[in-house]
Amino acid sequence: MEVQERLNDVMSRIRSSEAAASRAEGAVTLVAVSKTFDAEAIRPVIAAGQRIFGENRVQEAQGKWPELKRETPGLELHLIGPLQSNKAADAVALFEVIETIDREKIARAVAAEIKRQGRKPRLYVQVNTGLEPQKAGIAPQETSAFVDLCRLELGLELEGLMCIPPVDENPGPHFALLAKLAARCGLNRLSMGMSGDFETAIGFGATSVRVGSAIFGAR
Repeated sequence: MEVQERLNDVMSRIRSSEAAASRAEGAVTLVAVSKTFDAEAIRPVIAAGQRIFGENRVQEAQGKWPELKRETPGLELHLIGPLQSNKAADAVALFEVIETIDREKIARAVAAEIKRQGRKPRLYVQVNTGLEPQKAGIAPQETSAFVDLCRLELGLELEGLMCIPPVDENPGPHFALLAKLAARCGLNRLSMGMSGDFETAIGFGATSVRVGSAIFGAR
């Protein structure tokens, strides 16, 4: 299957899931996850019409996206992997959206860079819904207080919440928890769902889904 066909298939599944959940067509944004793929593999996806992409690592993204952005104005890049505080300056400079604010040190580093650079990427708080020790994200029970810290003390404008459910569990309860936490915090954007479970995520209110292998093929 060619890239255009794979992209069309994913978009068709998104639209079908929106309809099944009685949601408006276009309510869900597709973030094409291009991590580990080089610029040559990404260009056909851009040519097929996709404009929003996700990367896991700041350094890897720096190696390919400045050129791709010069070639095609209007691309939107999301950081969907863990952010180290020493990469905050680079992340604020390169990404339009940072989805992985997950602790005070990172929030403070990003706030300082936003002030210094005068650039304002849209921000999400990552929640570790499964309380997995190896995974980034704020604990669910600490989310409201952390959101308040980001907003009230650091002046950050948060757009939504993001999660990555445990691979060996039913993702539905994790998506439901994220939606509940977002509502409690007054946030209406939910980044949740990947290649294997994005249709389920849409049923639970996802406003963006992060899909890689279904578009780019196996890594």
